[in-house]
Amino acid sequence: MCLAIPMQVVTVDGTMARCSANGVEREVSLFLLPSDSIACGDFVIVHVGYAIQKIAPEDAEATWGLVDVLMTQGARDA
Repeated sequence: MCLAIPMQVVTVDGTMARCSANGVEREVSLFLLPSDSIACGDFVIVHVGYAIQKIAPEDAEATWGLVDVLMTQGARDA
């Protein structure tokens, strides 16, 4: 199963960005997105270190809400 995670762009340096999600920061490649299409504060979907799509902030929040529900359910079932 593949999993992509919404992250917020903290800094951009050419084709690389520093992105954050739930307090964790990672270096992310912007190589797969149109040049100059990502700015600080934007949200992207990240898969294996690559930003694969820019998304709306509402979509990022909704996705993290679903992840929280799944994690809570998993902890309860363990």
